[in-house]
Amino acid sequence: MTDFPSSASGFSRRAVIGGALGVGVTLEFAGSRACAAVDGAIGRRKLIVIVCRGGLDGLSLSPPVGDPAYAALRGEIAIPGFGQSGGALKLDDTFGLHPAMVSTYALAQKGEARIAPAVATPDRERSHFEAQDVLESGVGTVYASSSGWLNRALQAMGPAGRGKGISVGPTAPLIMRGPVETASWSPGGGPEPDQRLPRILQDLYANDPQLSVALATGLATQAMAKSAQTSGMTQTSAPAPGVPAIDGQAMAGGATLAPVLGQGLPQARKLGETLAAFMTAPDGKQVAAVSIDNFDTHANQGSSQGQLAARLAYLDAFLDGVASGLGPAWRDTIVVSVTEFGRTARVNGTKGTDHGTASTALLMGGALKRGGIVGDWPTLQEARLFENRDTAPTADMRALFKGVLRDHLGLDRTALDNLVFPGSAGVAPMTGLVA
Repeated sequence: MTDFPSSASGFSRRAVIGGALGVGVTLEFAGSRACAAVDGAIGRRKLIVIVCRGGLDGLSLSPPVGDPAYAALRGEIAIPGFGQSGGALKLDDTFGLHPAMVSTYALAQKGEARIAPAVATPDRERSHFEAQDVLESGVGTVYASSSGWLNRALQAMGPAGRGKGISVGPTAPLIMRGPVETASWSPGGGPEPDQRLPRILQDLYANDPQLSVALATGLATQAMAKSAQTSGMTQTSAPAPGVPAIDGQAMAGGATLAPVLGQGLPQARKLGETLAAFMTAPDGKQVAAVSIDNFDTHANQGSSQGQLAARLAYLDAFLDGVASGLGPAWRDTIVVSVTEFGRTARVNGTKGTDHGTASTALLMGGALKRGGIVGDWPTLQEARLFENRDTAPTADMRALFKGVLRDHLGLDRTALDNLVFPGSAGVAPMTGLVA
């Protein structure tokens, strides 16, 4: 964004508007160009993308307890089988959900949650920096784009995508950065600004066609946050007390939400409800990006209980808040939860798991098509492990996103192959994801 001197005093418009929106709402400005038409029905549909940073262990999120090799590979961190104390919540004869995912399991029981158990980005280096960049940029090579695929999806929606994106955090994560104006909401915000500033700025920018709209959007976002009564929540890019730091947090994507143990679950649920309020307000947001941190479990990962279980409970509470908060709009919503890579199939010597390859994506929502697992399961047979250590990828993350964007938001194949995910013409969209 360019600074425009507002007067001989030396203040820039960026500096003044930044002060006015200091409660945690920021904006990115840019134009957008039409690449796909969006009709009224599609305009009501909503998409939420959750990035679980640190490399979420898909074999614990959705344990394949029916796979004959699972228990031996996992050792003491294995989730017990169906029907056992602390056992997996059964999805089918092979897969369950972690017992902490009770709200998500209730959705699955209604046909509103499914798993993709062996999905990965094109990156194979197992570096948080690189994997998060590829996941969020949507480009097949590292550091090849400064914009994110979700922002470019808004661009592909044409005029209907303008002002329809929001991310949680004081700055937009990479996935939401790009040429289309988006809002960024920071729970907890900061000190209250001088209430005279918004009125002064509205007068100052009354004749500026770009900044007057941007200021109005930012103030509206701020007002919605206040109306949702979120002042009790906090935002941080540091680990919560008692949660070990991870080496992958706040890298490609900027500030994130750190799971808070114990008392953090009501906060997580309230956070989900508040995001839902942004999306159901008049002229509300249609596309959202959320980052949740601290999934790097190298040591003492735990099984049905422990540090990973606490983090999954936080994710589950957030999802419960979103689903309940959206109300009738849930039937027009799809939520996709992904991570930059999975963990090793074998437990390590410190009762944890190391950086891996494929992991599990969660798909939820009233607009989701009922069905079983998404993609193929490679099994955990030793001969089928990727490089003799990881769950082998059988599905490209871009194919998953393409399928949702095409069938849920109406983006055409040309835009998906060339704009949203450049150079991905060989990656076909998944089918059968949207009702």
